[in-house]
Amino acid sequence: MSCDYDLAIIGTGVAASTVATKVRAAGQSVVAIDSRPFGGTCALRGCDPKKLLLAGADAVDHAQRATAKGVRAEPVLDWPTLQSARRRFTNEMQESMEELYESHGIKGFHGRARFTGTNSLAIGDTKISAEHILIAAGAEPVSLDMPGAEHLTTSDEFLELDRLPQRIVLVGGGYVAAEFSHIAACGGAEVTILQRGERLLKNFDPDLVGWLAGKFERLGIEVETGTEVRSIETNDNELVVTARRGDRTIRRAADLVVHAAGRVPALEDLNLAAGGVDVRGGRLVLNEFLQSASNPSVYAAGDAAQMGPPLTPVSSQDGHVVAANLLEGNHRSPDYRGTPSVAFTLPPIAAVGFSEAEARNLDLAFTVNSDLASDWFTARQADEPVYGYKVLVEDETRRILGAHLVGPRVDEVINLFALAIRAQMTADQLKQMPFAYPTTASDIPSMLS
Repeated sequence: MSCDYDLAIIGTGVAASTVATKVRAAGQSVVAIDSRPFGGTCALRGCDPKKLLLAGADAVDHAQRATAKGVRAEPVLDWPTLQSARRRFTNEMQESMEELYESHGIKGFHGRARFTGTNSLAIGDTKISAEHILIAAGAEPVSLDMPGAEHLTTSDEFLELDRLPQRIVLVGGGYVAAEFSHIAACGGAEVTILQRGERLLKNFDPDLVGWLAGKFERLGIEVETGTEVRSIETNDNELVVTARRGDRTIRRAADLVVHAAGRVPALEDLNLAAGGVDVRGGRLVLNEFLQSASNPSVYAAGDAAQMGPPLTPVSSQDGHVVAANLLEGNHRSPDYRGTPSVAFTLPPIAAVGFSEAEARNLDLAFTVNSDLASDWFTARQADEPVYGYKVLVEDETRRILGAHLVGPRVDEVINLFALAIRAQMTADQLKQMPFAYPTTASDIPSMLS
C-alpha cells in the first residue's frame, strides 16, 4: 500500500527527535505529532526547567551553609524572578525545537494522535498513513483513585507556578517529591512529604538515603513514610489532606498538594487497539528491537516504551536503536548497562550499576567499600556533612559492579563510575587515574581502597 509518509512519530521529545532527524537525514519522509509544544518532557516540563529552579535553591542552600566561610547576607529566593528565567529558557527551547523540525524538512502537526488502523493515524479531522509509526509519547502521572484527586497539582504545573505557596504537601516519595521538596523548602515554603512506601527514593541505596534524610530535617521538611493518602478536601481557601499511618490518622492543611506518586506510559488516548498494538499491564508489548510484538509497523522509544529506567539517556539510546533498526533492518537492541541515575536533591544522590541487594541476589562475590565521609575535604570545603559512598567491587575480577554516591557534585562523579562499568575497568585501573586535585573526583581512589 502507498503511504503518505515513511515514518510518523507520536511525540517530540529526546527519543522522537533523535529518530526523526536520523531517518529524515537518510532521505525518508517524516511527520511528527504532538498535542503539546514541541520539545518533550525533559526540555520543557522536566529535567531542564527543574534544574533551572534548582540552581536558585542551591545558591540559597550554599549561602546558608557558608556562614563559617564569611558569608553574611541572608539569602532569599525571589521566586517570580527565578520563574522568569525558567520561562525564557522553555520559550526559547520551544522555538528552537520547532525550527529544528522545520529545518530538517519534517512535517509537524499540533494535535492529539490516535490510531485508526495498523498504519494510519488521525489528528483531529486530519488522517495520515505511514509505513512505520513510532510511539514516543512520554509518560503521564499515574491515576490516583481517591476522593479529591482532582485537587492534585501535577509536576508540570508546579514548574509553572508564578507564586510559591506557603504550605506544600507532596504525595509520593520518588524523584519528584525529593527534588521539589528541596526547591520549595529553599524558597521558604513549609513542606510535607507523605509517602506510602517505607522510605524515600526506593531506587537508591537505603544507607545513602538514610544519610540524606538528615538534609531533609535541616531544611525543615517533614517526611511521613508508610503513610497512605486517603483524601483531599477543600476547606475555605485551603486544602486538607487526610492520610493513614498504621492506626494513626494524619491531617495536613496545605495551599498546594503535588502529585509525586509516579508516572506511567502515556498510552491511554492513542486507541492502540485500532492499530493492532498489544498492551499488557499498562505497557506496550515490545521485542528486543523496540518493535511492537503484534504490529511490526510500530516501534516505541523512551518513557512510552519503558524498556529501561525512565531516564533521558535511556530515551536517547532508544532513539538511536530505533533509527538504526528502521534504516537497516532489525539488528540492534538497547544496552542500558552503566546508565547512571541521579536525584537532584541538595546535595544530589546518584547510582549506577548493581545495588548491593541486586548483587547479593545474583550470588556475586564482591567487596563493599562504604563510608559516611563527612570529615573528608570535599564535605568540609562545601560545608555539607552529607557526603558518603558505597562501591561494589567483584572479588575475582576486581571489576566495579556498582557505585552509589551522595554529596556535593556527585551528579558529575557518577559519570566516571558509569564509564568504568561500561568499559569493564577494574578498581585498580580506576585508582591509577591522575584526577585533578582537590576535586570530588579525586576522592574516587579512596572510595576503592
